[in-house]
Amino acid sequence: MLSNERTTCLVVGGGPAGLILGLLMARAGVEVTVLEKHGDFLRDFRGDTVHASTLTLLDELGLGERFAALPQRRIERAQVQFDAGVAQIADLSRLPGAHQHIAMVPQWDFLDLVADAAEEEPTFTLRRNAEAIGLLHEGRRVAGVRYRDRTDGSEHELRASLTVACDGRGSVVRAAAGLVPRSFGVPIDVWWFRLPRRETDPAGGVGRISAGQFAVMIDRGDYWQCAFLISKGSDAAMRAAGLERFRERIAGLLPWMADRLDALTSLHDVKLLDVKLERLRTWHREGLLLIGDAAHAMSPVGGVGINLAVADAVATARLLAPALRSGGIVPRSLLRKVQRRRWWPAALIQGGQRIAHRAVFRGRGATAGTPVANTDPVGLADGVPLAPAEALPPPLRLLRQFPVLQGVPARLIAIGPLPEHAPDWARRTTEPADR
Repeated sequence: MLSNERTTCLVVGGGPAGLILGLLMARAGVEVTVLEKHGDFLRDFRGDTVHASTLTLLDELGLGERFAALPQRRIERAQVQFDAGVAQIADLSRLPGAHQHIAMVPQWDFLDLVADAAEEEPTFTLRRNAEAIGLLHEGRRVAGVRYRDRTDGSEHELRASLTVACDGRGSVVRAAAGLVPRSFGVPIDVWWFRLPRRETDPAGGVGRISAGQFAVMIDRGDYWQCAFLISKGSDAAMRAAGLERFRERIAGLLPWMADRLDALTSLHDVKLLDVKLERLRTWHREGLLLIGDAAHAMSPVGGVGINLAVADAVATARLLAPALRSGGIVPRSLLRKVQRRRWWPAALIQGGQRIAHRAVFRGRGATAGTPVANTDPVGLADGVPLAPAEALPPPLRLLRQFPVLQGVPARLIAIGPLPEHAPDWARRTTEPADR
């Protein structure tokens, strides 16, 4: 049975973009409802990087001290291990501002923090177990959504002056609106899995490149969240090669992990991320706006997707909240203004990711037939020597010769091309978390 309800701003998706947008709209005095299809935020294999631009935003929102209290690891430099040794590619100590690092925080803790702050605002509502299943229309205008309560299967209608889709790269709202993103070719997929972490292991993040193989390990305290790149579409063949073949491959690429690979008891422990790089040509319809991955799905390269989505949310709130607060319909000209502001940062970053796919990975990821690395590299736990300059690609040689240039990739990754700041009406005064 359908029930009819109404809100001013309806946000579909309780991820980083959706909850930040909900918080900002509520602080503007706008009645806002966020629909989240899950009952909680405890879902694995999600991005955990909170970059300096987002840390600055949290300070501006008065949430810096709360965030600093969360369990976290900090990355202050980015290094990649080649067969010949280690090369540093970014030095975050060269960043401006109070946050000269990237924080590695379980995303569920970050989302709980933002949701708790939003629920302190009287005009904010978070509905969990609420799965959007279709759009409502008034003539040509999107007027809200139909959603299913996943606890009892009942269906409901929720009407709104503005609907904002923050429901990710598989956006149900986008499909219901008939919007089809432009897809860019991606040569890789990613296998995600966990391995135990020990106190003698390196902290933060570790990258490893060898013979067309690439892996990244994200420090989550007592375990590593590991990403292993495979060639696009090779998942079935890789699985057919079996668990032992995969263990051998990881042991060859990461010898310091060899003594804990029995933690992988089955390839069911290995999850596939189907990597997509997509962008909508038009992010809006009458009464509807799409932001974050719903508008521009990012590659995992650089781990910038969350922070780009958060920046989208901040710009959306700053540009649209005044019109919503007045109670009127948001004109499509304002929705176009959001897209004009946020399109070029998304396009620029995606362009860089496409270059990385070609240059760093040379269009290759591991396949079932890729030879296991047999270069006997020094284990990271024992200390890895610097790679000789002649063994490095020219851009990395330049970064080695002129360390000040390491601030450039640090800024591109940790701050981005167009960081967004909280509007005055959303700010709360606290000291930055690092001070």
